[in-house]
Amino acid sequence: MQKRVFLVAGYNTISLGTGRKEFNPKKERPGLEHYMQEAGRATLEKIGGAKNVDESVVGNFMASRFNNQAHLAAFIPSIDKDLRYKPSIRVEGACASGGLAMVTGIKSVLAGTADVVLALGVEVQNTVKAMYGADHLALAGFYKNRKTGHAFFFPGEFSDRAGSYSEAYGEEYARKGMAQWYANCVENARLCDTAQEYENKNEDLISIGMMPPNGNRFVDHLNFADCSKVSDGASSIAIVSEDGLKRVGIPANQAIELVGFAQAEENIMEDPVDPVELSTTKVAVRKALDMAAIKKEQLATVETHDCFTIAGVLATEAIGFADKGKGAQFVADGHTARDGQIPFNTTGGLIGWGHPTGATGVHQAVTIWEQLTHQAGNAQINIPADKPYGLTVNMGGNDKTVVTMVFKQTN
Repeated sequence: MQKRVFLVAGYNTISLGTGRKEFNPKKERPGLEHYMQEAGRATLEKIGGAKNVDESVVGNFMASRFNNQAHLAAFIPSIDKDLRYKPSIRVEGACASGGLAMVTGIKSVLAGTADVVLALGVEVQNTVKAMYGADHLALAGFYKNRKTGHAFFFPGEFSDRAGSYSEAYGEEYARKGMAQWYANCVENARLCDTAQEYENKNEDLISIGMMPPNGNRFVDHLNFADCSKVSDGASSIAIVSEDGLKRVGIPANQAIELVGFAQAEENIMEDPVDPVELSTTKVAVRKALDMAAIKKEQLATVETHDCFTIAGVLATEAIGFADKGKGAQFVADGHTARDGQIPFNTTGGLIGWGHPTGATGVHQAVTIWEQLTHQAGNAQINIPADKPYGLTVNMGGNDKTVVTMVFKQTN
């Protein structure tokens, strides 16, 4: 990094959807503008107001389909009148849209065009029936394959990955790892009051995770517990330079420093090179760790893109904590639990906290900021002195767009 970049003042709205007591599909629910204003105003309050912001960026995947609304950059001035006439941009990369928003803001700070960037991610998806939603989300893949793909397109894509993993290493073996991933997610979500699974009271989570998939009702190799839910929500955070940190008046110990990041793309028109490997994720993580000049063993925690439990299992292998084919055992042995060797997704990840697609990459950064600054409340984990780093992995499509970032505690 040729210039120091910091993150401060993170905020998450509730991840709203089935499972939350506030959610009622028969009643009108908050729209895009509500979530953007709530998240944006919360961050602005922490950084001394909109007068301190130079630029804004919003990540969003599919508002033009779910909400019949495009041109989201022009919603930014609705957050605060002092954002009128300031630069704003909306970016999209499927479920990695939030990560791309982060990278866009980071590059503005590195380029010197901004010292303070307001970064948001937002998605409101509980607006259509499940089958229509599946069709909208299929645009994250190669849509020409839609007619030959599963009715539930992306569950079908990752069901294929889970099936290949089961065929290669054993169905019971794979299922145990995926079930433990699900249990960890819900257990962590119960500690975070904005999480979609916060109120989940099921006592035997492993048994739910172990339920055999039924291809006649859903997909062949995933059950409902293996899937992230449909979610509405927004996350926000400020990306600042050293001068920006002084401008907003926040002490360094309440900030985290970006020390490495990477973005990697794969051809959306092609099937995965290896269905039991997240090859794009593997490349992006290596690049980010190399830029940060650290080893994976120095990480205190990871936020990874577990849109499905198999994606979480495969991420442990792509990052390098488990050898190929050993990720399910690594998870089943408790190594990714909040008190394990390397805690993953400490507020529940996509399965437990929720997956408002355009917000996920920002939410991951907010979670790392909370953990490394000891502001995670009941979800706080131990951050060892010799492991002051956190990693985020945000994936768009079937491992096609991947954004990774490495952050460090500041003193």
